[in-house]
Amino acid sequence: MYSIADNIKLILAELPKEVRLVAVSKYHPNDAIMEAYQAGQRIFGESKVQEMTAKYNSLPKDIEWHFIGHLQSNKIKYMAPYVHLIHGIDSYKLLTEVNKCAAKENRTIKCLLQIHIAQEESKFGFSAEECKAMLSTNEWQTLQHIQICGLMGMATFTNDNEQINHEFYFLHQLFQEIKKAWFQNNDYFCELSMGMSDDYPLAISNGSTLVRVGSKIFGNRIY
Repeated sequence: MYSIADNIKLILAELPKEVRLVAVSKYHPNDAIMEAYQAGQRIFGESKVQEMTAKYNSLPKDIEWHFIGHLQSNKIKYMAPYVHLIHGIDSYKLLTEVNKCAAKENRTIKCLLQIHIAQEESKFGFSAEECKAMLSTNEWQTLQHIQICGLMGMATFTNDNEQINHEFYFLHQLFQEIKKAWFQNNDYFCELSMGMSDDYPLAISNGSTLVRVGSKIFGNRIY
């Protein structure tokens, strides 16, 4: 039985230096997060704003909190003072809400646009066409308190590695296309968040820069 610290060391040993580990700590208690923290982990991912805010208030302040869940606009204000990166922006309306809340905090919040790449209808995100149409209007450029730093996607939940690989490849190609069209001169458009506990090696081979790993670090969740 490996400890949380051992699990982190094993995963980090597999990651190229340009790929960062987001430890998915949702539903896990503070002492589990502290064990990861003491092993050197500083980036943690949560999917419930209330839970993340409680953890932010009670854990070390040099933790970088990433919001990786489906975001409701009425919850943004609670995390606007501290959230480091929002992975799942899936509409222009949500982007404007983040901008509004960030302005009140006098901050710029980093965001990723979530692209729907999976077969499951239940997953959220822009289609590739919707994302390009949204960027084409250039309205987003008037939002002074957000920074679009890249894309995020979740592959289909399947054992078919060929399909997963195809979905990650598609997202990487879209990332390059969008960077060239809208962010060519912006160094900050550099993040591709894809890959979870079961498929992150495939994600890394397709250019992922952020892998979101939970059960492989903390074991299965306690709901």
